[in-house]
Amino acid sequence: MYANALKPWHLLIVALAVIVLFGSKKLPDAARGLGRSLRILKSEARALKEEEGVAATPAEEAKAERPVPPAA
Repeated sequence: MYANALKPWHLLIVALAVIVLFGSKKLPDAARGLGRSLRILKSEARALKEEEGVAATPAEEAKAERPVPPAA
């Protein structure tokens, strides 16, 4: 019943509505801002993954938390 519900002319209507609502002068700036935001998000996600890879495993953390007996 809903197979292929989104037709190409639906996308054309949406695009025209966006142009009418926001104006053709503001769209390039909005797209540029969106691109910058996505780049920042991507770099932060990559840094977070690298940070997790560098972090110690739980077993290593448990070993580090045990007190070392003083040398006699």
